[in-house]
Amino acid sequence: MEFYLEDGKQLSSNSFTLILPALSIGNVGQLAVDLLISSLKAEKVGCLDDPNVLPCVGNDAYSASPLGKLALSLEAYEPSSSALTLVQQRSPVIKGMMVAYAKNIANFAAANGKNHVVVLSSLDFGRWRNIDMSSGLQIYYLSSSNLDGTDASCESLGWKRLQDYDPALRTWKHLDTLAQVSVPDEDSPFEELSDEDYYPSLPFAALFSCFKAIGLKVTCLFCYCSEGDNMPEAFSMAEATSKLVGLNDLLGDDNDAGKWIAPFSWQSVYGPPADMTLF
Repeated sequence: MEFYLEDGKQLSSNSFTLILPALSIGNVGQLAVDLLISSLKAEKVGCLDDPNVLPCVGNDAYSASPLGKLALSLEAYEPSSSALTLVQQRSPVIKGMMVAYAKNIANFAAANGKNHVVVLSSLDFGRWRNIDMSSGLQIYYLSSSNLDGTDASCESLGWKRLQDYDPALRTWKHLDTLAQVSVPDEDSPFEELSDEDYYPSLPFAALFSCFKAIGLKVTCLFCYCSEGDNMPEAFSMAEATSKLVGLNDLLGDDNDAGKWIAPFSWQSVYGPPADMTLF
């Protein structure tokens, strides 16, 4: 993985927290990172080039001004008001190369002085057990703070540890092994996969294992969702991230309409309005 700085930019030496998405159903993690970048008025400091991530290019996602800026597959942003770095991922990892990518991004984080990584992801609503919507959308977490994935600070925020996480399961152990070898063979050694192997097969699991393997604290935040319009879930995920890393002093304590700034690119999610002369 190579990192290319924007002209006149440098990664802050006082930035110790990294926030990034893990691609999954509904793209909630990416949408939440979009919200954080836009609302914190973070500026792009550089782009990452990783051979395991498919290339893509598009228009600037955050500004309506025609400055000729392009958005690439992996970009790093930093707000001037907070000591954190945000990485946005806009294209998927090549099949079979997730651990290789996770090791590269983990090495990037360690080389740039990060000590806490926050991974934002979503999970398939169809696999949610013990559903309770009485208190609205629920946030789940997984932390490297303890062997069982628990974290006192996350529990104090009212979140529950990810259901069915068991580090003793074969697939979690296999991931831990891959995270510690220099050239991982990502072909599964298991002839058949069961339901308990579902979570370790997702992108967040490789990221969790690789960040943990090099000694960085990593916290994964999740919400359950389906494909479709997941903007409400993105607002909830961004709010949870704000609480976890202490952004409420900058953004405000309440999740009100003026707190979050939707990126300019969101205006074209559903395309232009229909031509009414057709009806």
